[in-house]
Amino acid sequence: MKNDERIESQINKLEEKFKNSGQDLSSYLDGLLYQKYLTYWDYIHLDTLLSIQVPRTHFPDEEIFIMYHQITELYFKLILHEQKQIVEDKSQDLQFFIEKVRRINSYFKALISSFSIMIKGMEREQFLRYRMALLPSSGFQSAQYRMIEVYATPLENLVHQTGRESFSSENSIEELFENIYWKKGATDLSTGEKTLTLKQFEFRYTPRLLRIANQVKQSTIYHKYLQLPKKLKEDKELIKSLKDLDINANVNWPLMHMGSAYRYLAKDNKEVDATGGTNWKDYLPPSFQKIIFFPTLYSEKELDDWGKQWVDHIFNPAKK
Repeated sequence: MKNDERIESQINKLEEKFKNSGQDLSSYLDGLLYQKYLTYWDYIHLDTLLSIQVPRTHFPDEEIFIMYHQITELYFKLILHEQKQIVEDKSQDLQFFIEKVRRINSYFKALISSFSIMIKGMEREQFLRYRMALLPSSGFQSAQYRMIEVYATPLENLVHQTGRESFSSENSIEELFENIYWKKGATDLSTGEKTLTLKQFEFRYTPRLLRIANQVKQSTIYHKYLQLPKKLKEDKELIKSLKDLDINANVNWPLMHMGSAYRYLAKDNKEVDATGGTNWKDYLPPSFQKIIFFPTLYSEKELDDWGKQWVDHIFNPAKK
């Protein structure tokens, strides 16, 4: 096709695109003529992005702490971006499913591999000082991570392990949510009272999380897998991708946080409380929680041994 013909074809396509907008193509072309050239820094709002690190103390390493958490939340948003496409898809296209899960795993792997920034990238003495200016906030309050869990699996799989057998899909979303595992991680062990950290989080995000849970009641990623034709459910690549996601989200990611907690909060046989009063030793170990997004993909032995090797690695360093 000659250049003039190509331009004419493109103009015809643009006229077709804009004919129902209430404005003719000429008006849009005028807008294009007046529009400024796009720059990289304007497109990604670079100046804004670099201005939102606002330390509360004078310790230099606090800025590292802020930026890493902001980066983490951006990766969480990428994960949610892929999860939403899976739960909204009605095609049951196997390759689409596998590709979206593969992307989610790549984001988790980037987070997991980068967590050494948190474990080894800050001075412990600085951290123990500036963290006191952050009370009662806590990474526990990451609503996006809770959304990731809700999109991944039915709420009955997220009920705290000690009472999980008493709940099923027959229970209401609200009842299941009230017994979700992470709430015990921000409950005072001596009184049973919810910490301020949890109360703040519930006030801000409970309505949104319940709304999402109701929206995906029969269409979480796990539901989408179970709804596939039998032949597709047996696809080895899909099964491996889903199991990798389970391990990344529910074993490797908590393990990184345990490494960080031990680096900063446990040393010389002295234990320091986490910000927000979260019970990190009971809350973080994968084998204590046994959160598994896709339980039917595993044997009974795999379910029984879930995360145990990581607890041995942390609590019994002589076995390393």
